[in-house]
Parts: sequence; structure tokens; C-alpha cells
Amino acid sequence: MAAPGLWPGMGRLLEMPAALRRMSRPYSTFQAFAEVLRLPKQQLTKLVFPLQDLERQLVPDSKSELHLKIFDPNLEEIARAESIFTATPRNRIEYLSSAERLDHAPDLPRPEVCFIGRSNVGKSSLIKALFSLAPEVEVRVSKKPGHTKKMNFFKVGKYLTLVDMPGYGYRAPEDFVDMVETYLKERRNLMRTFLLVDSVVGIQKTDNIAIEMCEEFALPYVMVLTKIDKSSKGHLLKQVLQIQKFVDTNTQGCFPQLFPVSAVTYSGIHLLRCFIANITGNLKTDGIQFS
Repeated sequence: MAAPGLWPGMGRLLEMPAALRRMSRPYSTFQAFAEVLRLPKQQLTKLVFPLQDLERQLVPDSKSELHLKIFDPNLEEIARAESIFTATPRNRIEYLSSAERLDHAPDLPRPEVCFIGRSNVGKSSLIKALFSLAPEVEVRVSKKPGHTKKMNFFKVGKYLTLVDMPGYGYRAPEDFVDMVETYLKERRNLMRTFLLVDSVVGIQKTDNIAIEMCEEFALPYVMVLTKIDKSSKGHLLKQVLQIQKFVDTNTQGCFPQLFPVSAVTYSGIHLLRCFIANITGNLKTDGIQFS
């Protein structure tokens, strides 16, 4: 029998492969997705769909301000995406190499996504959370801003490559502009750039420079709001609404829907994995695939 409060039709997902039940230490707080499905509906929404959880704080006339369901997979589709990020003997997820210049980067045929953001935005922590189903993957996380100095390439099975870019702003590498601009302009298999913004402080001047760069190069990019566990719901909602308005009025290449996440509580991580799987061509949701 399905657990009380479980979303309709999800009972069959409770019988998940053993690989999805494996837990790494950082992931043990929320276990595997099979156990996430057993949460009461309100808790499940907060964990998997944090933007929809925030919607409840809005007055009815304001609900149209947030784009909630442009990307709206069901729980079964999200579970399928989890398997892409689950390390198994047949699905190797591993660090490949680092590069300071594009001509030193590995030449890979797989679709690629990259993560960029201001120093101390929590980029490496987010990537570590995305790889929580592959606990042997080493993602170095430092308390000091500007720790990442090179482009770090990670293989996600046969499916895609994920690139951790150096942070901009404080303690950025001296050759940051040349390194990042060249990569963004010339990397042919780059499918989407994920631009991280600290949800506590909102869009900063250095973020504006990165946004302008993505717009100038006509790059398809996504805005990911980090550290949503650090704010009250009221403050977070205010920031999300401001950033949503900015995206709607000042960008052309940014995906309209925001992705709020926490690398501490894992809120939003499942949905972000599913989006990555979708835009790299590895998962179709409801017959729709975004280019």
C-alpha cells in the first residue's frame, strides 16, 4: 500500500533498483529517491519542487509572477533521471581532468553542461550534491572563496560531461576572462550554462557581468539560486521574485524558470538533475525536450 500522502500513481516507484537505495554520507539525510517518495506531500514538494513550495506564500494575484511549470516533470521521470546520476559498474561517474585553457580540455563527444558563479556562491558544494549518488567522485569543497582555479571535467557515464568552472570575483584566476570566454564561445558540445546566484544576496555586480557575457554570446543558460536554506521563507520569496522579474525583463537567453537549490538540505537537487538529463538529450519529459 502506498504511504499516506504519497502522490497518486507513485506507489510503483517505491520498488526502486538497489543502486538507487545506496546512500553516501552527505546524502543519508534524505536517503535515496525511493524513500523521498514516502514523504508526506507537503514535505515532498518542499524537497523536490521548492519553487512550488514558495508559491504557497504568495497572494493569489501574484502567482503568475513565477514560472513554475515550464519544466514540470512527474516523479517517475525524476526517478529515471536519478539513475543517470547513480554510479554503478556499468555507469561510471568520475573526475576526468582539469584544464586552464580550452586546447588542454578533453575532447569529448558527449553533450556538456558547465557551472559558473561568483566565488563563494556554493558552486562546488552544489556539484558535490549533484554527485551524491556517486560517493566515490571527489569534488573538492573549500571554505575559502576562489578555491577552483581550473576547469574541472566530470564524466557522467555515457550520458554527459559536467564542467566545474572557476569562480569569478574575489580571488578569481588572473586568466579567468580568457579561460572562460574562450570556453563559452568555442566549446561546440556545450548544451547549457548554469549560472549560480546566491539567493541570500541576490544578483550582484559581478553576476551582471556574467549575465551580459552569456547574453552577448547568445548562450542558452539557466539561473540556479543557491543556499536557499540560509534565508527565511519571506526573504527567499522576496529575492526569488526580484530575480524572476530581472530574468523576465532583462534577459533573452536565460531559461524563464528559476531553479532554487540547497546543497545542505538537497532541496531542488532532484529536479535539477532531471533538467540536466533532459536538456542533454538523455531524458524526455511528457514528450517535450528543450533545446
